[in-house]
Amino acid sequence: MIETWLQALPHGITLSCRAAGPRGRPVLMFLHGFPEGAFVWDALLEHFAQAENGGYRCVAPNLRGYERSSAPPEVKDYRAKFLVQDILALIDSECGADTPLAALVAHDWGGAVAWNLANQQPARLANLVIINSPHPGTFLRELQRNPAQQAASLYMNALIQEDAEAVYSANGFEKLLAVLSASQDETPRPAHSADWLSEPVKQTYRELWQHGVRGGLNYYRASPLRPPRAGDPAANAIQLPPQALRIDRPTLVIWGQQDHALLPCLTDGLEDFIPDLTLVPLPEASHWVVHEAPQRVMQAISDFLARPGP
Repeated sequence: MIETWLQALPHGITLSCRAAGPRGRPVLMFLHGFPEGAFVWDALLEHFAQAENGGYRCVAPNLRGYERSSAPPEVKDYRAKFLVQDILALIDSECGADTPLAALVAHDWGGAVAWNLANQQPARLANLVIINSPHPGTFLRELQRNPAQQAASLYMNALIQEDAEAVYSANGFEKLLAVLSASQDETPRPAHSADWLSEPVKQTYRELWQHGVRGGLNYYRASPLRPPRAGDPAANAIQLPPQALRIDRPTLVIWGQQDHALLPCLTDGLEDFIPDLTLVPLPEASHWVVHEAPQRVMQAISDFLARPGP
């Protein structure tokens, strides 16, 4: 059974959370992406809370700006350091200051938060699981050098426009639903990729977005990791030091290979940044692999967590 509550954090932010499994168990924490919410993890929360699947305490917050979580109005409030601060405070509330997460599991923008947290505060997690979310080192490389990834990421420049809230909320959130179905004319998709997007799921998303979409859009506005355009050098103006890119925790990367926004080339060279890397490509899955293939995702995570320790 999924429990929900509002978690007030010491620095004044409140996160609305979902969880399965009693407190006191090892904790798996799940971070969603855009334009999703914590509910996308429900099947995984219930699965990993069962004794036969590890018996974890499974927690999924709605990130800052989503659902009933705090949504500060300024773009600067969505910079990575503040997003990481939120999750560190939530880890403290769930685990205490001296106990790490059993694993941090993250998709899309949740992965951007997770990469930063794992780099900056590796003692707060024992394992990292990333699902279709580019490591900053490979993402910067491809945005600067690869025309295919530059073209695939052009949608980011639409999401940062001042009128994006109105555009993406119009007609019952028609354009946001198109993001999920990948049905935009410029984005071909495999035939199976939107099978999960039923009317009840669409309605769940509409109810999520009724809380507001500005917060989610501000993640894009606050980050320079996007394709350059006239008057905005974006990724071309960035250099990341090597110490900001290393991940010193065992890391599983699951990648739906039919992701047309985040291309499979983003997994090339990950071993340069992550000494203990397990890469699981899913050839038939798209960006929305958590919806499309939850059993495959759960099995990959289970196998990873069951690995013998050093």
